[in-house]
Amino acid sequence: MNAVVSMLNGPARSVVEERALRPPVIGHIRPGIKVLTSAARKHERAFALYNQMVAAGDSFETIGKTIESKCNIRNALAPKNVPYFTCRRSDFTNPDVADEILKLYGEDRGDGVKLYRFPVLFAFNDWMQNLPNQMAAWGTTGRKFFSEYGPDGVRYCKTYAKAERDPRAQRATRHFGGRVVIFRQDDSIPDGVCDPAQCPQYQARQCNLTANFIFAIPDIKGLGLIELPTNSIYVLQKAYSAMQTVQLARGKLTGTRFWITKREFDITRINENGEPVRARQLLTVLDADIDIGALLDAADDPVPALEAANEAVALLEAGGNVVPMNAAQPLDGHDTGNSSTTVSATSQEPTDDAATAVPVTTATKVIAESAPPASGSLLDIVMPGESELSSAPIPGETLEVKRDRMSDLLQRLGLSAEDRKRDFRIYAHVTYGRGWVDRAQDVDSMNERLTQALTDRTALDREIREATQAV
Repeated sequence: MNAVVSMLNGPARSVVEERALRPPVIGHIRPGIKVLTSAARKHERAFALYNQMVAAGDSFETIGKTIESKCNIRNALAPKNVPYFTCRRSDFTNPDVADEILKLYGEDRGDGVKLYRFPVLFAFNDWMQNLPNQMAAWGTTGRKFFSEYGPDGVRYCKTYAKAERDPRAQRATRHFGGRVVIFRQDDSIPDGVCDPAQCPQYQARQCNLTANFIFAIPDIKGLGLIELPTNSIYVLQKAYSAMQTVQLARGKLTGTRFWITKREFDITRINENGEPVRARQLLTVLDADIDIGALLDAADDPVPALEAANEAVALLEAGGNVVPMNAAQPLDGHDTGNSSTTVSATSQEPTDDAATAVPVTTATKVIAESAPPASGSLLDIVMPGESELSSAPIPGETLEVKRDRMSDLLQRLGLSAEDRKRDFRIYAHVTYGRGWVDRAQDVDSMNERLTQALTDRTALDREIREATQAV
């Protein structure tokens, strides 16, 4: 038997950890409403019950079942697309959450407070975890058929195996860990492959695409996420495109505030006669208040040499020979102002001053030989010395060297970490404007501010925090 591995803690330690990890859900926001059908509207009691229960905040499922049972009407409600989303108390485990969402993000456009647009934060960097989707056919007892992709990339149709009967106990055999999932293999789908063109359930509109946005809403408290269902392939495609755009620009989805709203599009569909028909339809769309141009513009990167410097440091630290260095001392008997300076890889006795001791390997020689004059050069980044503490610009110093010096200051201040790097970008953009890293005077000013922060880091952290909050 293969070992079960938990997503969080390595090998599973409990039957709970054997199950697939699912985020807890505290409520649902609906993409539209349901209204009485033309036949049900003719029934006075059904009309009165509908208005009464809608005003009370009951879910449309409850409203439909009540009308059907009390008025003896089948399929009393039909879905209707509207420009707003439905956020009802009955759809949340804590009904006050629905009121709080409407209070924070609801708008009154002449028809009462409705939810037209609201911000969301995704919990995962994998778009499929934020928007799980599948083809599914539902029955009175739950899912009857559903699609899953196999390791070969083929979409298969699956179902639940019928429970076997235990001859000794005269009852169905109990299964541990949930119902058994098997490939669907019958006369309609003999090979188990999900093929909507050959599927009788899909052709009868019993099987459709089902998907759910899973997200958190800023400033809304609760131990769980919120779901927004959809069954539109157009919504799915547009949401996928939006997430991929942000992920390509930022490298991740978490931490970005998206907005969910509705917009009208021209949609082409095939009618019952097989002819294409164009119609306007409201679709749920995903947007984000971010400057994609700034994210993709390398000029807005405050540390263009940071990655190169980090790689150089990693190469040096991989070796392990520790040599005490001081910028005032010559390297290997050569003057530090000589661009052809080399560094001896021979180890020396380390001093007690850990701040001036750095690892040295043969990679140092390569960097030193290709480096510009040592005043503020990349060599000074991987071997920091006393001269770097000076905030005054050095005569003849190139813009590239100024950036290199800034890279070192950022590493010393802990601003080169991924989460801190984003906040620093915002701070620099707010302080100096777009393209500041290409202007020598702005880079000098930033280096001066970072040097001051070496002795008073709290003040810089406060300035960065205020800039990010303002944005």
